[in-house]
Amino acid sequence: MGNVFLNLMDQDEVKKIIESLKIYRKIEKIDLSDVYQRILAEDIYAVIDLPPFDRAAMDGYAVRAQDTFGASEDNPLSLDLIEKIGAGDVPLKKVAKGKCTEVGTGAPMPEGADAVVMVEFTNLEDETVQIYEAVAPGMNVSARGSDMKKGEKLLSEGSLLTPERIGALSAIGMSQIPVFSKPTVAVISTGNELIKPGQELKYGKLYDINSETISNAVKACGCIPIISKIVKDDYDTIKNKIHEFKDTDIIITSGGTSAGAGDVLRQVVDDMGRVLVHGISVKPGKPTLIGTLPGGDGDIILFGLPGYPVSALMIFNAFVAPFLREIAGNSGHQQKKEFLTLKLSRRYHSARGRSHYALAKIKDNLAIPILKDSGAITALAEADGYFEVPKNVEIIEKGEKIQLIPFHNL
Repeated sequence: MGNVFLNLMDQDEVKKIIESLKIYRKIEKIDLSDVYQRILAEDIYAVIDLPPFDRAAMDGYAVRAQDTFGASEDNPLSLDLIEKIGAGDVPLKKVAKGKCTEVGTGAPMPEGADAVVMVEFTNLEDETVQIYEAVAPGMNVSARGSDMKKGEKLLSEGSLLTPERIGALSAIGMSQIPVFSKPTVAVISTGNELIKPGQELKYGKLYDINSETISNAVKACGCIPIISKIVKDDYDTIKNKIHEFKDTDIIITSGGTSAGAGDVLRQVVDDMGRVLVHGISVKPGKPTLIGTLPGGDGDIILFGLPGYPVSALMIFNAFVAPFLREIAGNSGHQQKKEFLTLKLSRRYHSARGRSHYALAKIKDNLAIPILKDSGAITALAEADGYFEVPKNVEIIEKGEKIQLIPFHNL
């Protein structure tokens, strides 16, 4: 069965199959210092009031507000200074009528005081403070719980942990944070002709492109790539390598999916698990394979990408990346695809009967199609994005408007 395609599926049908795959999200607790850009796995509720005590919001003097009524530049009132406290200190004396305490920003409010007169509106002479402005109760005071009450929801499950949100977790004293574990993704390049960059390039050999390009694309989705050694195109080698990664969450192969005599991935997946898709009505990427394999904590999802680098990356972006972001809990935090509406620089002929992802670069506010085949990695390096041509469209005329998806949104 390794030398035939299943019935070619429309891309929308394939996307529905992928969306139906079961998602197993794992949760781990990690140190607060390591949570940047991770995804929160549980709702977090405040375990203390924020702030946890009434505190001075300004440098100045803690007073009973009623003792300042009537104070002005022309008619200052005098209060006796009884104590000086700063942030982190504990007030020892109660502020009674006619008294005040010097406070720094963030210092706890002493008992009896209900407002702070800013230092700019005072003058200290010996142990007497002249007050030049009246204050109302609560003025220049951050009341206990004014930011958040104990028991209120602080952050929701699925929140991306940015610096400000990490600061909120710090404020309630959390040190171990529940986050979604990053899914592990095995990345396997297959091909008898492939060698690793850095090795001597002998006649008939090619440097492996897909291991690095797919691995970095996996990282961008919030997952952890595990790069395999290059695998030869034979049944036993591919089967053994796939079995080696039985504890990963996802396996992504590239190559070995076409209907040629040497392409055996279909047969391996048939024997080890279940083939869901083999052949998509798109260009490039027709020979894509999707299957499931039995794993330790549920099925492992296998995506068999075409071997040509352009095909592999285009299929990854269109079909695999959304699934990886979803299982990583990261789907709500990626940039939304933004289309650039541009005129086409020249007439473009598309594949008959298949949706087509066409690469293009932007110059002089025009979309210029890149007419290189799917084996040319330089096509991706040159491209600014791609546009999709529906399967029922064969020709787009020069000057017609297309919607380009920039690669920076992928």
